[in-house]
Amino acid sequence: MNEHFRKFAQWISEITGSSWAFILAASLIVIWIVTGPIFKFSDTWQLVINTGTTIVTFLMVFLIQNTQNRDSKAIQLKLDELIRAVGGADNSMIDIEEMSDKQLQQLQHTFRQMHDAAGIEGISNAIEKEVDQRDEKARESDSR
Repeated sequence: MNEHFRKFAQWISEITGSSWAFILAASLIVIWIVTGPIFKFSDTWQLVINTGTTIVTFLMVFLIQNTQNRDSKAIQLKLDELIRAVGGADNSMIDIEEMSDKQLQQLQHTFRQMHDAAGIEGISNAIEKEVDQRDEKARESDSR
């Protein structure tokens, strides 16, 4: 069932993200406005657009969230692979999206301190120094 929903959500996402979908939606609004005088701007006339947009919005929230979750997960996996593959990169950064908010704030604070200490020009050097220190500590612990 998840695979069918994934394919359906991706298909709908591609369709609704197209220029044709926008043109169709804009056309429906124009038609609705033009029909206002015909229906004497009645409550039913207003209810049609309100109900239609509410239903579409409600369903699209779930489809958009599904697509967003998949995209976010794919991006994280790609970033994890880059971290893993780059020599000198800090492999402890892999899966940091699983950290608690407090741990992420501490990590952000550490990087901010590195930035402030190095200045904008020296941030690369500070990161390299930090990575070298971590690598050296890892080698020391491995040799014990």
